[in-house]
Amino acid sequence: MVTLYRVQLQTLVLLFFLVHLSRPVCVDVLSDTEAVLGTSKKLTCISCMLREEVKAKTYVSWFYMREKNTSNKTHIYQYNYTYPVEVDGPFLGRLAWNGSQDLQDVSISILNVTYSDRGIYECHIHREFDFGFFNHKVSVTKTIELEVKEKASKDPTAFYSQIMMYVLLVFLTFWLLVEMVYCYRKISKSDEQTQDTAY
Repeated sequence: MVTLYRVQLQTLVLLFFLVHLSRPVCVDVLSDTEAVLGTSKKLTCISCMLREEVKAKTYVSWFYMREKNTSNKTHIYQYNYTYPVEVDGPFLGRLAWNGSQDLQDVSISILNVTYSDRGIYECHIHREFDFGFFNHKVSVTKTIELEVKEKASKDPTAFYSQIMMYVLLVFLTFWLLVEMVYCYRKISKSDEQTQDTAY
């Protein structure tokens, strides 16, 4: 009995240290490309660092273009190594920093979306890694093509999951019915055999 208690205690201590040592993971996801008129919209820009323990200076610039393949880019937002800065222009007062403290997520939000916000957004991330004896620079550009709609379109994932839920519900109900009939027959057969042996 003492050894079982000891094994359980050691397992609990091991699990505690495994959970304690785990770290959050960065996942590079694409931004949603549809905004609803009059609401806020997060423009997701994530650039994961492979080695988080290496110190990096991060500079982020956001640009806006009305149409694709246009050289006319409007600088709308930037992050200057230590803090976000809103740039003068058509988005002044309507943008908010929505990034993380470790600067892997460098997203911004558009407040009170209008039809004129439709277009191409570019997120330019410049990182300078300090390895002590040399510096390494990395630049990443993410592009988001934003559409503005009056109403949110229906998510096909919700529709398909609802269909799957009903299919599973019907299947499991049918399976339960089959199991009940099977058990009833087995019990009834067992009762008949018991009665036959009694006579």
